[in-house]
Amino acid sequence: MKALCALALSVLLALPALAQNSGLRRLTDRDDLFGWEAVGRLDIAEQGFCTGTLIAPDLVLTAAHCAFDGRTGAHYRAGEITFRAGFRDGTSVADRRVVQIVTPSEFQPAGAVSAERIRVDIALMRLDNPVPTALADPFALHSGDVTGSEISVSSYGRGRAEAISRQRACQMLWRQQGLIAFDCDVTFGSSGAAILAREGSRGRVLSLVSAGAVIEGRSIGYGMELADTVVALKQKLRANTPAPTANIRRLQVGGGLSSGPSGAKFLRPGGS
Repeated sequence: MKALCALALSVLLALPALAQNSGLRRLTDRDDLFGWEAVGRLDIAEQGFCTGTLIAPDLVLTAAHCAFDGRTGAHYRAGEITFRAGFRDGTSVADRRVVQIVTPSEFQPAGAVSAERIRVDIALMRLDNPVPTALADPFALHSGDVTGSEISVSSYGRGRAEAISRQRACQMLWRQQGLIAFDCDVTFGSSGAAILAREGSRGRVLSLVSAGAVIEGRSIGYGMELADTVVALKQKLRANTPAPTANIRRLQVGGGLSSGPSGAKFLRPGGS
């Protein structure tokens, strides 16, 4: 992780002076929320929350460490996590229970922050019932090259848990070896939020918020490449779909706040 931070700092120093990030904008009313309903708050066993994004009517993409109870060492069971699509000020367009979770087998719940762990800090959560696309249109995954370095993020977070906060423009600092670094405004509770890159008329999911650090007074976030891992997780989800009355199987899920030697930290569920 020291190498990651050193490279991030070198890129920071090289950023053009004209590169400008937009501030956060709270999506307060229904018109503001239009098109962003697929972003939702994951309420976790009355212990906190993360951010998740629909990539299919019944599939939520988020960080693996959001699916694991770091205090007990146990996974969250069916029904302990609720996805609240487009949640704002106590209401949502749809509430759904999470009934199945899968993550990469390489993900170690109790591991320290490292490049290897960030690369696989990905979870797919299946919902008990699909959210109609008329209510929340799922986001597709990004493919191909990123034109320029401007990206965006919409998330919940500590101090802004009651509505989505959208940052229309922030900067991707570097992208290599399955990792992505960015300077978007994220905090505890933003874990699992989708980093979006524009492809066509709508943003597509490029990465997820996994961990963060402060370098030279500037906040840096870290995420991962997604496409191949998500394909594998979908296959695992289908292979391990439980019977209607079964609980979630134990499938390597992550959690908690860990810090590595560089001071980078996983952004634990907000409210913890």
